[in-house]
Amino acid sequence: MSEPTIASKTPYPFDVEEGKVYSWCACGLSNSQPLCDGSHKGSGMAPLRHTAEKTGTLYFCGCKHTGNRPLCDGSHKNL
Repeated sequence: MSEPTIASKTPYPFDVEEGKVYSWCACGLSNSQPLCDGSHKGSGMAPLRHTAEKTGTLYFCGCKHTGNRPLCDGSHKNL
């Protein structure tokens, strides 16, 4: 798998806690979007670990084509 599957063409608003580590699904195959559920196994792709800097809502990329991994940068508008 060289290109990720587009899970959503909109970002996933997700509440995070300061200091907690989240595993963002980079392949687009997870059934627990935007987080990894292990569905990437055998795809050659791996999740990206993200440590929250502060408590609040982040917008995790759903299209998996962001240049600001794991956060949305609007790349979905060009797909």
